[in-house]
Amino acid sequence: MRKVLHLDENHEVLWNGLEALNYHNEADYTSSYASLLEKIGDYTGLIIRSRIPIDRALLQRAEQLQFIGRIGAGLENIDLEAAAEQQIAIVSAPEGNRNAVAEHALGMLLSLLNNLRRADQEVRTGVWKRAENRGIELSNLTVGIIGYGYMGKQFAKRLSGFDCEVLCHDILEGVENENARQVNWKDFSGKVDVVSLHTPQTRQTIHLIDDNFIETMQKPFWLINTARGSAVDTRALLKGLDSGKIRGAALDVLEYENKAFTALFDQENTPEELKALLKRDDVLLSPHIAGWTHDSHYLLAKTVLDKIARL
Repeated sequence: MRKVLHLDENHEVLWNGLEALNYHNEADYTSSYASLLEKIGDYTGLIIRSRIPIDRALLQRAEQLQFIGRIGAGLENIDLEAAAEQQIAIVSAPEGNRNAVAEHALGMLLSLLNNLRRADQEVRTGVWKRAENRGIELSNLTVGIIGYGYMGKQFAKRLSGFDCEVLCHDILEGVENENARQVNWKDFSGKVDVVSLHTPQTRQTIHLIDDNFIETMQKPFWLINTARGSAVDTRALLKGLDSGKIRGAALDVLEYENKAFTALFDQENTPEELKALLKRDDVLLSPHIAGWTHDSHYLLAKTVLDKIARL
């Protein structure tokens, strides 16, 4: 019997589709790493989000495992080298939530440029400030996208209707398209007014936004992060906001999220930098939901299902 273990809840289209492919589904949404270690050897497939790390020790016990389906884009919680050695197929779904991420990033950017968070709070308390909340038009700005894959390209596509200049910077050459022009770091850091992150979590992207990055930028800029919280050094961000080098930040992800992205760390031991961040009216926050719309909930599951069917 080909058995698939689901470690997280997902849209029913995946469960039903796997049954139609003659897999037997089993759900375990609360198991610990230790309990998974004991039973992983029984399964042909594994469906995950981010709750449990799939490391080498676990994969070595997965003697029958043929595929891992990751409902999402990031693969940092899977030991890809160990999986490759065991010829375990890795299936992810960056296509499934690229539209959601792009729209969320655009919404956050427009909110920042038009001071919507602060203005909303002021009006609710009877404060009516028009000149102080005057906005800035996106069409007169240069937007810089770091990481020009599925998410970055979709964000650029959304920006195409605003008549703003869009530049992209990526470790790969030749990724530009009709919606963004690829430039080297000197041109990027010299021209952009907005920096939007669309990078995976790797050794190179952890604390990508640090003191040196901020100092290198030639113009004050707005920062949008819908990628991974680890990409932004919160201490450096606060310093940049205080100095005026960063004009505002919109963060769907935080450095202080737990590894499963389900909550912040222990609220009784909140880091001082996070406390400072939460008090600022030039920072817009959301709880890691950019890629988690009702639409993408279905599309993520369906994309993974379609790829498994083609294995």
